[in-house]
Amino acid sequence: MSNAEKDPTAVVCEPGSGAGDAVPRVEVLTPRDVPLGGPRAMTVRRTLPQRARSLIGAWCFADHYGPDDVATTGGMDVAPHPHTGLQTVSWLFTGEIEHRDSLGTHAYVRPGELNLMTSGRGISHSEVSTPATSTLHGVQLWVALPESARDTAPAFQHYAPTPVHVSGAELRVFLGTLAGDTSPVPTFTPLLGAEILLPPRATLTLPLDPAFEHGLLVDAGPVRLADTLLNRSDLGHLPEGTPTLTLTNESDATARTILLGGTPFGEPVLMWWNFVGRTTQDITQARTDWMTGDRFGEVKGYDGASLPAPELPNVPLKPRGNVR
Repeated sequence: MSNAEKDPTAVVCEPGSGAGDAVPRVEVLTPRDVPLGGPRAMTVRRTLPQRARSLIGAWCFADHYGPDDVATTGGMDVAPHPHTGLQTVSWLFTGEIEHRDSLGTHAYVRPGELNLMTSGRGISHSEVSTPATSTLHGVQLWVALPESARDTAPAFQHYAPTPVHVSGAELRVFLGTLAGDTSPVPTFTPLLGAEILLPPRATLTLPLDPAFEHGLLVDAGPVRLADTLLNRSDLGHLPEGTPTLTLTNESDATARTILLGGTPFGEPVLMWWNFVGRTTQDITQARTDWMTGDRFGEVKGYDGASLPAPELPNVPLKPRGNVR
């Protein structure tokens, strides 16, 4: 998905701290609404990046959307646009999205199935909800690539995890390892991504990798993370050094959450629009290449023009990092 803000803010993402607390200290990140454009815009709720925290492991961007009535919002129609220095992780709860990219990939995002696109040195893609979709509901996530992989070749991977049942809860591990289940999808830094369905009024405790920091995004709740209540679309952050995850569904319906994790990234990164780089020059060159060059290839099969890049600000891109 493209960052559709007309004046995207440059963000320098740096790891935070908070390890070693005797009792898990949960930092609550509340979302802000971002319209994807147009008078019938589909609005997403964004929890990463923000001023309080811009990275959880290598996870650097989190949008939560829906359930949206496509007849009202018009659904998703994101024209071809570029990415550099990151991976996009698409995960749906309801609906279907058609994906096309400059590698020639033509694939579909469906509920419970991972579509992971690696941009590396540059890729472009489009995303359109299909005619069969009446309700659209899911998350779009980005992962920053480390410097060692930032210029890697672009790629696309698909994986449908088998549900794992633990103490009445249902887990789908799409990246990394949780509850003894491991995704085969390789990552460039240690990562975790999993959907957790929790029965009404149930409590679940799972062991965590203490080398990871974690974030819990609530789709349906409320859910109590340790002693902290998280409402719908809140993202609760747990620092590295936390050995277990304890969730309690505070509602009379099934709760759904997305658990993200990873080792603290350790590298400041600069994000602007759909690009992740290290310097202003990286971003400027990527924008120029998108508007004038062939670095990002061509997306075939999309009916319409590509997205133009926003104008860069007339001042140096300002850093913004995690609270330490």
